Amino acid sequence: MMMPPLPVDPMPMFDPFGVVRAANEYWRDALERSVLYMDVMRQRGNQYLEHMEKTKPNVLGFEAEVLVNGRDLPHPVNYELLRIEPPEGVETDPLKRPFVVVDPRAGHGPGIGGFKPDSEVGVALRAGHPCYFIGFLPYPEPGQSVEDVVEAEIAFLRHVGERHADVSERPMVVGNCQAGWQIMMAAALEPDLFGPILIAGAPLSYWAGERGGAPMRYTGGMTGGSWTTALLSDLGDGLFDGAWLVQNFERLNPANTYWAKQYNLYANIDTEAQRYLEFERWWGGHVFLGAEEIQYIVDNLFVGNRLSTAQLVTRDGRRVDLRNVRSPVVVFCSRGDNITPPPQALGWIRDLYEGVDDIIANVQTIVYCVHDTTGHLGIFVSGSVSRKEHTEFTANMDYIDVLPPGLYETTVTPADELTAGASPERDYLLEFQQRSVEELDEEIQHRPEDDTRFATVARVSEINLGLYRLFVQPWVRATVTPDLATWIRRLHPSRLRYKVFCDRNPFMYGLPALAEGVREDRHPVSEDNPFRVIEGLVSNEIVFGLNTFRDLRDRAMEWLFIDLYGQPLLQALVGLHGDAHVHRRRPGAEPEHRRFIERRKAELRHHIAEGGAHEALMRSVIYILGGAPGTDERNFKRLRASRAELEPATDLASYKRLVRDQFFILRLDRDAALEAIPELLRGESGSAIDAHLQHLDHVLAASGELSEHAAARYQQVRALFERAKTPRVATS
Repeated sequence: MMMPPLPVDPMPMFDPFGVVRAANEYWRDALERSVLYMDVMRQRGNQYLEHMEKTKPNVLGFEAEVLVNGRDLPHPVNYELLRIEPPEGVETDPLKRPFVVVDPRAGHGPGIGGFKPDSEVGVALRAGHPCYFIGFLPYPEPGQSVEDVVEAEIAFLRHVGERHADVSERPMVVGNCQAGWQIMMAAALEPDLFGPILIAGAPLSYWAGERGGAPMRYTGGMTGGSWTTALLSDLGDGLFDGAWLVQNFERLNPANTYWAKQYNLYANIDTEAQRYLEFERWWGGHVFLGAEEIQYIVDNLFVGNRLSTAQLVTRDGRRVDLRNVRSPVVVFCSRGDNITPPPQALGWIRDLYEGVDDIIANVQTIVYCVHDTTGHLGIFVSGSVSRKEHTEFTANMDYIDVLPPGLYETTVTPADELTAGASPERDYLLEFQQRSVEELDEEIQHRPEDDTRFATVARVSEINLGLYRLFVQPWVRATVTPDLATWIRRLHPSRLRYKVFCDRNPFMYGLPALAEGVREDRHPVSEDNPFRVIEGLVSNEIVFGLNTFRDLRDRAMEWLFIDLYGQPLLQALVGLHGDAHVHRRRPGAEPEHRRFIERRKAELRHHIAEGGAHEALMRSVIYILGGAPGTDERNFKRLRASRAELEPATDLASYKRLVRDQFFILRLDRDAALEAIPELLRGESGSAIDAHLQHLDHVLAASGELSEHAAARYQQVRALFERAKTPRVATS
């Protein structure tokens, strides 16, 4: 007779010896990790001191040659133009479009755009493009201004163009963060020097931002304006310490700054040390700005928002109007970026243009790409972003350069998600959708009533800055000596945390030997150790608590800002009480601009029936390719084929002009433009028209079959070409 099975105890048997063993293993591992963590802090401190003692500190991962020293220019600046030397095994083609990467000078040193092989510089080099880099030295030149820097960047681009005079395509320029708006200023002043421009995480519209998602835009109002900038510059004896900017960035995410970044190193000390040290070499490489530079930036951009509204004027009387940029502009931003959220990266478009017709009339091509998750640094540092978005932007810049004027949103689609028949050359396909300004508004989330609040901040800032300069600044400047300014910089918390843990600290003397002993006899604990699991849970709770504090802080600051600067009394006291819309300049709505748009349309109406076979063929190609709801690089291959097949002797500038004029004519009056095609072909013989149709076939077959809609349009165009063969009947 079989015995019934014993009941299974739902609770496992408690093993006190197992718990003690797990505890011993965990505490031994925790102690070893602590020693190794402190040794990494020591290495970080040594690395910081070594880096800052260099004459030209940077974190470039490539060898480079200085071509132009900004200190030799008529208005000296601390910027340099460098030629990147391709690494071993990588070859560049001197006849390809040159690439110029410009790094941000926003508290950190240069080099992050070429930090590692998977970077903007690395992507361009692997694609075979000659690559250049615009970097800078730690200290500004005496009297250096923002305008001087912009003029220096213009001189650098002119030099690159002269080095590649045989290349028909102008240089592509990548501007990261703060460098983005400087490059846009330069391109607005000298548009003929620039090819396509990629601005990554660049804030151009500082008043923009959605509620609950852009805490930095309230900073100026909560500090009473830019007088604090002047005070910090005076405490630096005419130099503004970039460590203050870095500290502002760190305060945005206290969970990462004060816990998560350090805990991730501690928890993964055996694998994360090298990556951590490489990043900290850049993050801790603080640089300086001149007092005049930072005051100009804060007054005119952060607080005044004058760049995106065409209110900046140079000292020689030139207006910095971003509508003067003639190169395609690619705006890359991310919803996960709390330093430059999408509204601040894209708001300038809404500030300058009332609609897409305005963009087209200005012959501008604007492409924007919004990443869903990556943070601010990830936009131009992340390896995954470089391998995906930056690789696709680089590969498609020649296509974007001939993209007809308008506003486009682009997405990067993995090859394995494409529909049947698609055959991209790489792992991804860059796709474009035409957008309207109204659709862009969904991303910008503009609130007219906020304009009045920020205009009030600008007025309050001017008043407080004037009071500071009158009553306080003379006393500060009389008190602060060069030696005192040096000690203030040395004692800055963002610098001290690097200096305290280094070999110059006698308390670190025995740490290297102790850490080496731990590495030789390391006892890592398993991930399923219950105490290690509890450690992770505690860390998550700390992160959650700090994130909650951040959210409450940001919400309270936003509420206080909105309530304080929304007060009608305060607005009236600074002379701004009234309708909100009058406090933000809208260049696109101004009468002279509207007259320009109407003149442009009238000019093109006269050209609808002017031209010949060149205009007829390009008009046909654009009409056929415009039949699909979206477009991608496969259609751009057809545009490229159209130049080789239809316009082989045409230089790129003339070809682009032909494409854009015909696109504008089609958009202005499509029916009239199509009906004019037979008229454009009247001087052609029947055999010549057949040859044109054959060329058209080759162009359209350059990258797969046409869509059903495009094929129908092609038949419509063929009928128009056939009609051109019919002799015109003379009338009495």
